[in-house]
Amino acid sequence: MNLTQDSWWEEVQKDPNAVILDVRTIEEVEELAIPNSINIDIYKGQGFLDELEQLDKDKSYYVYCKSGGRSNQACLLMGQLGFDKTFNLLGGITEWEGPTV
Repeated sequence: MNLTQDSWWEEVQKDPNAVILDVRTIEEVEELAIPNSINIDIYKGQGFLDELEQLDKDKSYYVYCKSGGRSNQACLLMGQLGFDKTFNLLGGITEWEGPTV
């Protein structure tokens, strides 16, 4: 599900099962990231899928990238792997006005 910046952050804060997932490269993460996010680079291909399989499918995943494209793709892949609750950040970190590290 695609969520606007405000809705995405509101949901993260009120969802006790929220996990923030950053699907960018490590170089991008080192420049700027949303606090408490975990990073799994979607460009890892099969490695990305393998790492996803290690995650708890009962959690809610709030996924972001630079502009929303890779995170949308990640949400679709996660849905195919049996993740029911994935939320894409529209506009990605490029449009993000919330906290960063």
